[in-house]
Amino acid sequence: MNDDNILNKLTAGTILEGPHWTEPVKVLTAKARGSRIEIQAVGTFTKRLWTKLLKPEEFDDTIKVTQFGELAALDGNPTHFRLAAEAHRIRLAFQYDPHFAVSVSQVDPLPHQMDAVYTHLLTQPRIRFLIADDPGAGKTIMAGLTIKELKFRGLIERTLIITPANLTDQWRRELHDKFGETFSVINRGTVSASYGRNVWEDSPQCIASVDFVARQDDILNMIRDVHWDLCIVDEAHKMAAYRYGTKVNKTQRYVLGEFLRDHTDHYLFLTATPHKGDPDNFALLLQLLDQDLYVNGQILAEASAHDENRIMLRRLKEDMKKFDGSPCFPPRHVQTLSYKLSPDELKLYDAVTEYVQQNFQRAEAAENRNVGLALTVLQRRLASSLASIRTSLERRRKRLKDLQKLGKLKQEYGELPDDMDDLTEAERWQFEDDIVERLTMAENMAELEAEIEDLDRLVQLARHTEKNVTETKFEELRSVISNHISGRAERLLVFTEHKDTLDFLVGKLTNLGFHCCTIHGGMSLEKRIDAEREFFEHKPSVLVATEAAGEGINLQFCSLMVNYDIPWNPNRLEQRMGRIHRYKQEREAMIWNIVAQNTREGEVMECLLRKLDDMRLALGSDRVYDVIGEIIPAPRFDALMKDWLSRRRTMTEILSDIELQTDPEQVARIKADMQDKALGSRYIDMSKLSANVQL
Repeated sequence: MNDDNILNKLTAGTILEGPHWTEPVKVLTAKARGSRIEIQAVGTFTKRLWTKLLKPEEFDDTIKVTQFGELAALDGNPTHFRLAAEAHRIRLAFQYDPHFAVSVSQVDPLPHQMDAVYTHLLTQPRIRFLIADDPGAGKTIMAGLTIKELKFRGLIERTLIITPANLTDQWRRELHDKFGETFSVINRGTVSASYGRNVWEDSPQCIASVDFVARQDDILNMIRDVHWDLCIVDEAHKMAAYRYGTKVNKTQRYVLGEFLRDHTDHYLFLTATPHKGDPDNFALLLQLLDQDLYVNGQILAEASAHDENRIMLRRLKEDMKKFDGSPCFPPRHVQTLSYKLSPDELKLYDAVTEYVQQNFQRAEAAENRNVGLALTVLQRRLASSLASIRTSLERRRKRLKDLQKLGKLKQEYGELPDDMDDLTEAERWQFEDDIVERLTMAENMAELEAEIEDLDRLVQLARHTEKNVTETKFEELRSVISNHISGRAERLLVFTEHKDTLDFLVGKLTNLGFHCCTIHGGMSLEKRIDAEREFFEHKPSVLVATEAAGEGINLQFCSLMVNYDIPWNPNRLEQRMGRIHRYKQEREAMIWNIVAQNTREGEVMECLLRKLDDMRLALGSDRVYDVIGEIIPAPRFDALMKDWLSRRRTMTEILSDIELQTDPEQVARIKADMQDKALGSRYIDMSKLSANVQL
């Protein structure tokens, strides 16, 4: 190798190894000194400066070039240079543009979304936070902006998103389409395909179902070996625990939440229903973010009363404004459609209700919660449809006859879930079917035979009524369709709680010539996505759905909704409304609640809905629907219905209780809170947001 060739190759940054140095060295300069070459270099380990005069032939014999430095020539690919320079600019851009993630994403965020990300999240050195905005507020957008900003700032590389099973693909699509982020959905198939490797380590950005991780020991053991920079939990209220005196009962989901708390740097919870009416349950949820901040519900209540809950942000739809101060959401109009059962329907209703109440009282006396729950399920199915109660009675009679043939009185059943909402809809249906069909309070074979005779009579009555009577409740739905759908390019969303009722509605509506789609808990994720697409592509059309569509399904292209069944959990009303009354809804939403006024539960429901409407008029705002779960918490409403079933209280006493829950003081409190919010700011000042961003 001649001298010129050697000097051309010994550019700054070239790494040399040989007997002249005790370590590899990086060349600083290389110059010709007569017949020799002077090398100035720095040790790669010790940073010691070396100066050596070397013979050219040594580069052929004893000196090894392990890495060439940058060539001084400027004949590189200019396109590659421009791309490299642009990449470097993007990497540093956040220092000069505090909202850089907005600039490079396919979103047009609203002020409340910007406020959450740039004022409340990114200002924290370690994010531990709960965003509990109303349904439809765009929490996915807030999460996506947070991910982008943290990545631009070099703060995260590994991100895990935990969601309900039906939302995994929706998250994957939205993060890719709106933010250009590629996430891998981890399920049993991906784990099996990665045999011998830990799929969590292979994928820096993962999405997984909460139950897939929490309820399978092998998956949980695999994830234990991985540390995350950021973990986001959607529908975080499903990570529930319950306090009974000094004992805390933790669900598998809650245990997963505890593990993630200790194995992630940044931890973000998202939910629209953080509070189940149980302060201790809520405090336990917040302990997943900060183990020591709120040790019980009392401390949490005091902090919230003084606006000192520093790890949670909750904004209601009526508080959310655009940058010009106009509302983000169009108005929603909620109407109760009251009707009366026909004489034949009422005869069946009274007969089944008497059967339920008699057995419920026996279950209460024996402290048998399982049978008590089975009977409340039967009562809800009675209120749903003739098809639902008829099929339930038939299945119950068949199972009790099977017990009679086997000579068995009862079958033992395990502990009830602390909260039925902690189950998936498919699991809840299976659980309810099991207890409705197989549990009885009969103490001997004679009592079992007597109950079967009662069921024989009820089944015959249900079949006769279904065959010979036009169902009044369906006629109310048909009236809505005739007035708002028929002959128009409109879509209608219909909610029911029960699969038998869903099948009944689809059959009736299809026979009337309407295009029907369905979403329910027994469908795979792919079929739910197909149903949502089919509903979007057809006008007019009707989507009949159960609670499986109450979370995570975005139907802002539909503005009409009917609650065919009113849930006993008031929070679900707002969750359902949130499917159509959400971000990017362009029209005023119309919601109808169908209630039978001459039934016991219908009387309670009608009273509640009437009081809510009175409060809405007094407030001059739809905000009452945003806080319905706070006015009548789900456990409280459930207790009222059970008091009636057990006959512990009269209907007059129960209705009086609802009046107290919705008294003028409640109206005044909500109105004062609304005024405080309005005085705080009509819109969010972007200059204030910029000033608060931590660079």
